[in-house]
Amino acid sequence: MAQPRRPAGGCSCRNTDCLERPLRSLFQGLGSAVAAWPWPFLLLPLLLSGGLGAGFLFLPQRQANDIEGQFTPTGGPAKAERDFVLRRFPANDSERFSAPRLPTEGAYAALIAVAADGGSVLESPAWPDVLRLDRAVRDRGYEQVCARSAGACESANPLLGDAAPARDNLTFPVSHGRFLGAALGGVRTGDDGLVQSARALKLLYYLRQDGPAAAESRRWLQSFLRDIPAELATLGFASIQVTYFTSLSRQQEFEGNTKSVIPLFSITYFLTITFSVVSCMRLSCIRNNVWLACCGVVSAGLAVLSSFGLMLFCGVPFVVTVANAPFLILGVGVDDMFIMIASWEQSARKKGKSDVRSLLAETYAEAALSVTITTLTDVLAFFVGTWTAFRSVRSFCLYTGTAFIFCYVYTLTFFGAVLVLNHKREQGNRHWLTCMPVGVEEQAEKSCLYNACCIGSCSRQHLTQQRDSEHPMSVFFKKYYGPFFTNKWMKVLVVVLYGAYLGGSIYGCTQIREGIDLRNLASDDSYVIPYYDDDDKYFSTYGPRVMVVITESVDYWNKTVRLGIENCTQNLEGISYVDKNLSESWLRVYTSLADSGLIDISTETLFINNLAVLFQIVPSFAWDINVTQDKIEASRFFIQTVNVTSAVDEKNLLNELRERAQQCSIPFMVYHPAFIYYDQYLVIVQNTIQNVVVAAGAMLLVSLLLIPNPLCCLWVTFAIASVIVGVAGFMTFWNVNLDSISMINLVICIGFSVDFSAHISYAFVTSGESSANGRAIEALSLLGYPVLQGAVSTILGVVVLAAAKAYIFRTFFKIMFLVILFGALHGLLFIPVFLTYSGNVGRSPRNGSPKNLELRFRNEKDCP
Repeated sequence: MAQPRRPAGGCSCRNTDCLERPLRSLFQGLGSAVAAWPWPFLLLPLLLSGGLGAGFLFLPQRQANDIEGQFTPTGGPAKAERDFVLRRFPANDSERFSAPRLPTEGAYAALIAVAADGGSVLESPAWPDVLRLDRAVRDRGYEQVCARSAGACESANPLLGDAAPARDNLTFPVSHGRFLGAALGGVRTGDDGLVQSARALKLLYYLRQDGPAAAESRRWLQSFLRDIPAELATLGFASIQVTYFTSLSRQQEFEGNTKSVIPLFSITYFLTITFSVVSCMRLSCIRNNVWLACCGVVSAGLAVLSSFGLMLFCGVPFVVTVANAPFLILGVGVDDMFIMIASWEQSARKKGKSDVRSLLAETYAEAALSVTITTLTDVLAFFVGTWTAFRSVRSFCLYTGTAFIFCYVYTLTFFGAVLVLNHKREQGNRHWLTCMPVGVEEQAEKSCLYNACCIGSCSRQHLTQQRDSEHPMSVFFKKYYGPFFTNKWMKVLVVVLYGAYLGGSIYGCTQIREGIDLRNLASDDSYVIPYYDDDDKYFSTYGPRVMVVITESVDYWNKTVRLGIENCTQNLEGISYVDKNLSESWLRVYTSLADSGLIDISTETLFINNLAVLFQIVPSFAWDINVTQDKIEASRFFIQTVNVTSAVDEKNLLNELRERAQQCSIPFMVYHPAFIYYDQYLVIVQNTIQNVVVAAGAMLLVSLLLIPNPLCCLWVTFAIASVIVGVAGFMTFWNVNLDSISMINLVICIGFSVDFSAHISYAFVTSGESSANGRAIEALSLLGYPVLQGAVSTILGVVVLAAAKAYIFRTFFKIMFLVILFGALHGLLFIPVFLTYSGNVGRSPRNGSPKNLELRFRNEKDCP
């Protein structure tokens, strides 16, 4: 008989189970109800899943894979800045197009021609091929949809067209008043400053976006993407290598990622079912748990169907990151199944527990609390993750958190009913596959071969011994693993190993790279990757041409005001990322005209009226001044950035420009379309820390309420912090940036840290062994294999993502692998060793037999 439980009492530092007791009673009642009426609890989840699954009809409408909307922070400053520029400086692609003045990325097709064999694109035979390439693009009807300036299509490159400068008399980066920094790459100049050679040339074909022309331009780009591979093959260039990209490419390639991962679902389910079947297979053809294993996987699948359907009914956007969720949910659902089976088997071995209602009530009293703790911590972690500035993270957390809830409900209803029906089959001595009666009572009259096939043993005595024997893995942890790592010198080695782990983790945290590289939104075999490579290699010296906007009406005619504007401009040009020789300012030109005596700008009227003279000299300046009849509402000029080659450079550039603009006495604003993506650097670390801290606090609170031992909660907190630091540090070594995708996984990390750490520490503090080493060995013998089994099942759920061609899915696998690896390492190695140094501190009165601990927490999934 099991030892009696300690009497109920009030909560104290040593007895914190005042919440645990009523929950156990509640679950016992639920178990009795499921055992009494299994069919309603089996059929209702199926019907509910079928009804909610109809929500998938709304999937095409709910897909929201807009990169800007999902992977940039909501309320980012650059979005407000873009709206201001659009209002004050509206673009006109049909009459006065200027690429640097675009408030958006624009609609365009881009090609990079790189001279083969180390040659120069400015010389023969490469240059004729460049002209052929340009002519081939224009012959596709480009003239009908092109962005125009002064009645003509905008040139694809400053070196093309009738007014292009001679190629043998070029200077770099500015030649004959034309900026070539974004047009020529791999440039080599001579002592006289003239360009001697250039390895690459970029062609940019801008299209109209205003009015009805936008739809026509989009069709042209779609046709371009469809036909250009075959057209390049037909042209057969021998002297140049061509890569291409369009304004549609990034979005289209990103949306294609979801389709690429669909085939992996079937592999994942096959692996999970196989692992579950192997883990729960018995030699007895009656007590074989194969169908239980399969139904456990089905239960997880129903949870995905119900939760996703419900979210789609509710209008929650379906983002590509959500496609990661089923892999994770499957692993967690199988974990819960293992808990239920293990608890059921242990309850069945107890004497006097032959009644199915008593069996399931005892099972739920032990297993349901474990599932509740870990489900609650995981769901809290996901819902805390919705407090983020990234819509992609919000959607993922909503879908996954809801799926965890359904997984929990279906485990306690659908799978509980399956346990009852399977028990009735066993009681009727029916075969696990055919459900045909197997005559165990006539065993003695049958051959050993028959008994081995139909009973699973040659003798009833051996079958009974098999039922009551300890699992071989538990024996391994008890006799070999535990004693080996509680040896004095091995414990010292483990402490040293942990020190190395912690040191490496902290160092990795200092090297974290922030932000998502836009190339990572495409699959590895996408045509955009070679284009990005060429762009980085040959055109990274000159970065965004940043727009500096004076946002309010100021007294431009006042010399003091103009001096303030000039000082602010020079302050911006003083940043290391800005080349002050490449700035473009209408006010400087206007002031120099006044200083030369050509015009008078000393009064407001003269200043406004003489702008016409400036526009005659430089017509494009008319697009930089928002002037009404009596005042200038806003104006802008441009500064050229250089050497912005990494995420760190992008972050530093944005911060320095905005800080200096805010320090200016004149109302300055800096803007470039790329800043919309740079804005993620301002919030990614803050959001991650906020989510991790809040989620960790919630986990600690749940642990204190539901795990009746304060010392155990202390070790849970330690494990959470240690695993998070480890995952954050080592993901740097695995080339994973801190972005909205990895931030999701760091939040997940908290929930799984609780799963792995609670088992061993609680088993240790409640052990009846006299020595600390003995308690650690007993904890490992009871929970070592379940922890290991849970880690393997979860990794199997996501391992196929390692073969994905998309960065998003591989990143999910990498971080989940680190989470499970470090979580299991803490549960099976670090915490048991550290606990041996704590001695008798925080020991709790025994709560029944130590075997009862085996089923108290998640991952205790031994299928006997």
